[in-house]
Amino acid sequence: MIATASFAQGADPLAIGRSLGVAIGAGHKIASTDIAKGSEVIKFGASIGFASQHIEAGSHVHSHNCVFALHSNNMPIGSALNEASTAIPEMKPRQFQGFERADGSVGTRNMIALIATVNCSATVIRRAVSIVEASGLLDQYPNVDGIMACTHMSGCGMSTKGAGWDNLQRVLWGYATHPNVGAAVFVGLGCEVMQIARLRQIYGGAETEERFFGLTIQDIGGTAKTIERLVAYIKEILPQVNKHERSSCDVSKLKVALQCGGSDGYSGITANPALGRASDMLVGFGGTVVLSETPEIYGAEQLLLARASSKAVGERLLEKLAWWRGYAEQNNASLDNNPSPGNKAGGLTTILEKSLGAVAKSGATPLMAVLDYAEKIDGPGLVFMDTPGFDPVSATGQIAGGAQLVVFTTGRGSAFGSKPAPTIKLATNDRLWRHMQDDMDLNCGDIVSQGVTIEDKGEELLELIIEVASGARTKSESLGFGDYEFVPWQVGAVM
Repeated sequence: MIATASFAQGADPLAIGRSLGVAIGAGHKIASTDIAKGSEVIKFGASIGFASQHIEAGSHVHSHNCVFALHSNNMPIGSALNEASTAIPEMKPRQFQGFERADGSVGTRNMIALIATVNCSATVIRRAVSIVEASGLLDQYPNVDGIMACTHMSGCGMSTKGAGWDNLQRVLWGYATHPNVGAAVFVGLGCEVMQIARLRQIYGGAETEERFFGLTIQDIGGTAKTIERLVAYIKEILPQVNKHERSSCDVSKLKVALQCGGSDGYSGITANPALGRASDMLVGFGGTVVLSETPEIYGAEQLLLARASSKAVGERLLEKLAWWRGYAEQNNASLDNNPSPGNKAGGLTTILEKSLGAVAKSGATPLMAVLDYAEKIDGPGLVFMDTPGFDPVSATGQIAGGAQLVVFTTGRGSAFGSKPAPTIKLATNDRLWRHMQDDMDLNCGDIVSQGVTIEDKGEELLELIIEVASGARTKSESLGFGDYEFVPWQVGAVM
């Protein structure tokens, strides 16, 4: 068994370690009792692995004596659904200041997006965006929150069917139709596989023809002329995009993406549970929260399966996990190759421990749906989207699905930011909050150091989410992050 309750009460783990004759860093674990070789190592009532050797009480528990192995504590699909249903809190209606769109969706930002259909048009797009930003033109339009360059490394040399094709199509169209985007421009080379006309044929209709503008470098007559045409078009549409104004909108319209990266031993006891509490309240308002990163729920999936709203939802999650096991094997990898070196330095020992903390972001309400990567997010409640664990790829899928905000917990520190959906970053510990103040939006370390309750921190986070949804800028927005974090998931052969 692992005892960490003393850490959660604000005691100094370094001092505890010294008193036991153990050199141990913040966020790490100490055995509260003898653990026999081969026995499960239990933290907060859940298995995080098995003892690879006999562990004496008071010893440091980490990679040298605790190893990954799946445990047998599986819960039947839906076995905790009744309990999960009662976890949905009753919330009085709340409003935020958002941008109402013609299709009924609501944006938290009003941006212009230049979207490359292929890597060949990436430089042209970035050049056009930099010219507009440097001109100061955007300062004349207070209702326009900015312009973004959605560029990527694919769009050609790929199959026209299969997961990679489907992923990229959904991402490109999802960003173009995102509620945080007031106008979108598709830019292609002209001869690529991912054709603008085909995107419109598959996803569009008469109602979209007036909203989007598309051009290709080959049709315009080269890169310089295309840049000139893009800048001219942006100047032309800015007055129209600026006509959109914020108005009172119901919090039930929010779709919030849940992310964690650079996690540490405190993630699962501070920021992630606080985000879980905020997630429950958002569900109580009738909103949507989106958990993702399939490889990082591995070993803790039973906690979601037990809350599945139907057998079909649970089986779909199991199908996704089975696909990932096969995918990892095909590439000579394993899902238990997590945590990263930084995670381990921060106190996380196995993927089981990391996954248990990651699932805490989802709160306690029922799992309503399991979605494909970048699939449109429909319906309220907690949903799961199948994505890699790599933060930029995962968040790109969530945003393409319609998430208007991202909440991102980190214990080691993260430089992540996103567009057009802003990212709110939570520090799991006081040291990180002090050390990376320019990057963190909220400190959750005071749950340990000051005894702030998970409930109170969750309510504080909820207020911050509503403020940001209403236009308050996050730290990553102020730093200008988000263009290079647009990373669609590439699956399949590059030919």
